[in-house]
Amino acid sequence: MEAARAAMAWCGVEEEKEIGSRKAPGACPRCGGAVVATDVESARRILCLPLCVRNKKKFSCTRCRRSLVAIYSN
Repeated sequence: MEAARAAMAWCGVEEEKEIGSRKAPGACPRCGGAVVATDVESARRILCLPLCVRNKKKFSCTRCRRSLVAIYSN
């Protein structure tokens, strides 16, 4: 397991951290459940040096757990 983590650090890995979530307007087109908007910060790193940091908003259904869409922002 440690060897795999060390290899990923050399090759580059994208880490995602959930910042927050809240109820979003609308309903799931598949099952009609409530939609949740989750703010996620992702960082691509190579050799522990951050290359880029992205903020994105992911929408998912609370009933069927289906991922609906991800919106990237600057």
